[in-house]
Amino acid sequence: MHERRTSVLPAQRGLFYGGAWHRSAAGGTIAVANPATGEDLGAVADASRADVDAAVQAAATAFPAWRDTPVAERAKLVRRAAAVLREHAEELATIDALDSGNPLKPMQVDVELSADYLEYFAGLAPELKGHTIPIQAGVLNYTLREPLGVVARLGAFNHPLFFSASKTGAPLASGNTLVIKPADQTPLSTLRLAELWADIFPPGVFNVVTGGLEAGVALTEHPKVAKIGLIGSIGAGRAVMKSASSTLKHLSLELGGKNALIACADATPQEIAQAVVRGMNFFSVGGQSCGSTSRVYLHDAIHDQVVPLVAEMVSRIKVGLPTDPATEMGCLSTQAQFDKTMRYIRLAQEEGARLVCGGRRLDAPPLDRGFFVEPTVFADVTDGMAIAREEVFGPVLSILRWSDEGDVIARANALEQGLTASIWTHDLERAHRMAARIEAGYLWINDSSTHYVGVPFGGFKQSGYGKEEAFEEMLACTQVKNVNVKLFP
Repeated sequence: MHERRTSVLPAQRGLFYGGAWHRSAAGGTIAVANPATGEDLGAVADASRADVDAAVQAAATAFPAWRDTPVAERAKLVRRAAAVLREHAEELATIDALDSGNPLKPMQVDVELSADYLEYFAGLAPELKGHTIPIQAGVLNYTLREPLGVVARLGAFNHPLFFSASKTGAPLASGNTLVIKPADQTPLSTLRLAELWADIFPPGVFNVVTGGLEAGVALTEHPKVAKIGLIGSIGAGRAVMKSASSTLKHLSLELGGKNALIACADATPQEIAQAVVRGMNFFSVGGQSCGSTSRVYLHDAIHDQVVPLVAEMVSRIKVGLPTDPATEMGCLSTQAQFDKTMRYIRLAQEEGARLVCGGRRLDAPPLDRGFFVEPTVFADVTDGMAIAREEVFGPVLSILRWSDEGDVIARANALEQGLTASIWTHDLERAHRMAARIEAGYLWINDSSTHYVGVPFGGFKQSGYGKEEAFEEMLACTQVKNVNVKLFP
């Protein structure tokens, strides 16, 4: 009965730009289904290149007036948008639970956190200041920090509402107009967002286009889009960078990760077991997180104590229908993610990893129609195995052994990804020494999975570049102009 809460779904299924709803010019649609039950959630417009052009043109037309809107007024409207998010938190979370397969409670956290980020960036807007630069007598030199123009965001399916709503604050508060394309698998909460915000921002300031590859490519290539922000796979990041190169767009890329959690010999087994389970993000998105610490390096001294504790905790995770408030882990978001996850589970066993727990599809009613996979743990994993090198993006955890600090750092750094890492030790000298040598953009010491408003998040190496969730995200939505004035005597 929990999955029948479809009255919250958006009424509008078209394209929102210029302050109005539009049908796709070609009439194309994309079917949306509930990944937990197979239930039809209705179709949304499949934007063509012409539709994307119309949306970008609307955003470009709105830009001059929005840029010139007083900073305090822009910030006020962004705060109002945050308030509307909080007022509709339960329905937005329910839409994401229906649409993405993620549990209801973490999706409610996503809505509240999105509102926090909007308020944060609204407060920062007056801090986008220029500087005066001393040159010589008779010369005044100063800088202006100005918005870029039209910013486009390409969303991801694992946190649909969060990756749409939270990413509006920095570009809008800094004076840009925005076009968002949510993931084609999970567009419904973003459409509902457009319904709720339609009367907040002036026409053309906030725009939403739904669609697949054609719409995404059209956005990345459009000459009037000044900046592209992407959260996605490394492959998607490379494709976006290639498409955007024709117009030399600004880019913000938060890409995949195969992140290491390193537990030292002095850490207690119980705390490590809890950290391992939490860091894998089983609970929020079923392991479908680029920040998950899916490579766990346990020191030989504690390895044999930690593994059974992890197995016990993981086996107790309550997998269920996403809209059931008691559910701790939902299902995978798509057939493709399900197939990929099951393929990696089979490959891990073929390569000699030891299955500690999980590894099967859950097919007993009421889960028999969805993409449900048991939370899975493998031990005796070696660095050459596929599950230790490649991002599964599912509820599959790999446990490896280590004994030498220099060796484990080298192993952790051996991959092309470098998004997050977690170090566990009671020796802070060791912790700081290891943190300095880990090649990742976001590190935890004696913690995992937590994010804080105002703390820059982003990766090293192939995990992308640019920082978000902090002032750096707002600065990246602006450009600096220098003005040199020669004063007449």
